Amino acid sequence: MSPTRPFAIAAILGASSLLQAEDVATESTPVATPDKVSLAESTDPTTSAPLVSDLPATPAPTSNVTVNLINRLVQKGILSKEEAAEMISQAEADAQTAQQNAAAQADIAALPPAPSPDDMRVTYIPEVVKNNMRDEIKQELMATAREEQWAAKSAPDWTSKFRPFGDIRTRYDGTFFGDGNDDTGAFPNFNAINTSSTPFDTSGTQFSPQYNVNEDRKRTRLRARLGTDIMLGDGFNAGVRVATGESNSPTSPNQTLGGSGGDFSKYQIWLDRAFVSYDAGPGDGQELVFLLGRFDNPFFSTEILWDDDLGFDGLALRGKVRINDCASTFFTAGYFPVYNTDFNFASNQPSKFASTDKWLTGAQVGIDWKITDDLTAKFGIAYYDFDGISGELSDPFTPLSASDAGNTDTTRPGFAQRGNTYMALRDIVPTAANDFGTKYQYQYYGLASEFRNLTITGRLDYDHFDPVRLSLLGEVTKNIAFDSSAINKKAVNNRGPSAGNNPGAFEGGDTAWNLTFQVGKPAMEKFGDWQANFGYRYVESDAVVDGFTDSDFGGGGTNVQGYTLGGFMALSPAVRLGLRWMSSDEVAGPPLSTDVLQIDLNAKF
Repeated sequence: MSPTRPFAIAAILGASSLLQAEDVATESTPVATPDKVSLAESTDPTTSAPLVSDLPATPAPTSNVTVNLINRLVQKGILSKEEAAEMISQAEADAQTAQQNAAAQADIAALPPAPSPDDMRVTYIPEVVKNNMRDEIKQELMATAREEQWAAKSAPDWTSKFRPFGDIRTRYDGTFFGDGNDDTGAFPNFNAINTSSTPFDTSGTQFSPQYNVNEDRKRTRLRARLGTDIMLGDGFNAGVRVATGESNSPTSPNQTLGGSGGDFSKYQIWLDRAFVSYDAGPGDGQELVFLLGRFDNPFFSTEILWDDDLGFDGLALRGKVRINDCASTFFTAGYFPVYNTDFNFASNQPSKFASTDKWLTGAQVGIDWKITDDLTAKFGIAYYDFDGISGELSDPFTPLSASDAGNTDTTRPGFAQRGNTYMALRDIVPTAANDFGTKYQYQYYGLASEFRNLTITGRLDYDHFDPVRLSLLGEVTKNIAFDSSAINKKAVNNRGPSAGNNPGAFEGGDTAWNLTFQVGKPAMEKFGDWQANFGYRYVESDAVVDGFTDSDFGGGGTNVQGYTLGGFMALSPAVRLGLRWMSSDEVAGPPLSTDVLQIDLNAKF
């Protein structure tokens, strides 16, 4: 073989590849040549290969470039006739394959696109199927969102520190008075007198403000509260809550609909809670919490001492220590400002009066005890000392106008309900200027008794009939600072019938107790859950400070005795319906009986 032969063969193969497209494009048009002139037209019937013996010495040109190139190589002696015939046979086979492939591609291109494995062709979907598919997809997405906390991931980090809460309560409140109540002016409204901008002139011919004791009243009331707990980290927490209320009363956030002037007037919102706390406890059922600001009642108690809505201002410490798996002790202590003297008192004179601040100091210790698997108990003993809470007689003076102040005017309570015994605060000197005591007798009133309460509180829970629980809750308190003989000398109310010009004997007392039996579900978690209760209480006039006790029973305050019957039913996990009937009578002083019916719809969130 010639040395250049391998290179020539490679060139032919490369040229064949490049020219194959042209041959295919012309669909390998047959070469029109004379008989036995071209290699392409003389083939072996068994192999379709050209017969070498038929190849002429000088083949005629064809329209096929590849065949012409092979024929020239044979003429030049680069290829033998056998090799040329084999190459032409291969080229024709390749051309035929290319034609078949091109035809197949054209057929495929004419077909519509094939669906992907995930596609489904549906000509019609019924509406009910569409709705079911939409609901299923929605449920799956919501479940995934909850599981993966999509909202938490999209919200700023600081929002995770807030735990908002609130409640809205609507109430029908009907108050019904007995026919034998004394309506001759025996029930002065000392709170209205003391909170007025001017003192009451006892030398006048008009009655002082009086409590209603004879005309029934029906009210629709609203209570709305909204707050949040704030997790500050490292043991620190905080809380804020605002609430409705038609006054700044510490015991009632209720707003009477149609009140505040009526005619759909807007209602006030008050700062109800605001505090910072620090938990230094070890956990595992034990705690040591410091509270500073305005917070919920930190003591274990009932409503005969502290109303359920009452907030405490000041500093408190609350702790719990585990003794064993069945018992633990708890303790609470606090120091609370009840009243702080106005900075400019008295405002109408350049020389100011001394402060008459009031403070409450409280301490309580107790035990939580799991007596058996079905019976648990909680008992606590507390001591509450009110410093400066009682009224003080002023220095002698002669007021000539309603704006003249006495130096002990601020010892009067800033808020009161009814029941406590009161004394006159001003030592008014009779002179010619006041017609020797027959006019200008401007007077305020303060509490006649000191208050230091020793209190025992207990609760028993019996869970043998789970999920129904039987509970017994009770409390007894005694005002150990009460001095009947001292109060008798200055009391202006809570007296028996007078004899001539002599006032009747003082009839007030120093003891209060209550006992309540409750049955039902401990928590109102679903529709149909219920609770029912029956209780009886006896609260003497000066057993507790009337401004801080229950604001509903007997119209609010002390010097009452009677029973409560009520119940609740859950309408949903967040909404419940309540009904309560309270019947009370006066303990001391003129007759007064009061019945109260309350129907509540309470929604929590």
